[in-house]
Amino acid sequence: MDGGKAEFLHQKCEQAGMAFTRFDYGGHGLSGGAFADGTIGDWYCDAKLIFDQICTGPQILVGSSMGAWMALMLARDRVARVAGLVLVAPAPDFPRKLMLPQLPKQAKVDLQKTGVWYRPSEFEDDPYPITAKLIEESVNHEVLDGPPVRVDGPVTILHGTKDEVVPLTHAQAVADWVQGDPVTLTTIEGGDHRLSTAPDLDRLWQAVQTAIGVP
Repeated sequence: MDGGKAEFLHQKCEQAGMAFTRFDYGGHGLSGGAFADGTIGDWYCDAKLIFDQICTGPQILVGSSMGAWMALMLARDRVARVAGLVLVAPAPDFPRKLMLPQLPKQAKVDLQKTGVWYRPSEFEDDPYPITAKLIEESVNHEVLDGPPVRVDGPVTILHGTKDEVVPLTHAQAVADWVQGDPVTLTTIEGGDHRLSTAPDLDRLWQAVQTAIGVP
């Protein structure tokens, strides 16, 4: 929750007099637990807990990468309270559909032998563990092959043409699958997976304002 996009939105919402909630999943950031012990289901339980016990009233959900997957599941399961979605480089179903097909041979060997592969990070100095449990459990939460999520409000997807983690075709598949009023896919020429430059953050804030209904 101390990422650039989260801190930027918190500041902008505070300046605009709007409530804003951010949190760390278990095993992430300031939250307890080990990342390697977590699964998509565990982290979705965290998201539901925050949504149900901290947030009140209609919500605009903003999610980046895996967070966009969480936002889509919340929109599916909390239909009456989700008024709009802003998804940045959305990665629903990523363990099997994006990560598994691209695993190097050694990664598959490690997963089979020890149940964990230490994946080099594009953003951190240290590798982070990918477990066989994470990949296997994620099947229970895949959404893109199921009924579309319907949002009674706008859905905005922001995606960089140079995203090195989630291909643009995946974002297009999300845009074709989700239902909103309307659904907008905005591609950022040369944008990477993080979309954290100053112009990117301005686009993000504009998307949030559009979801809220600010002209």
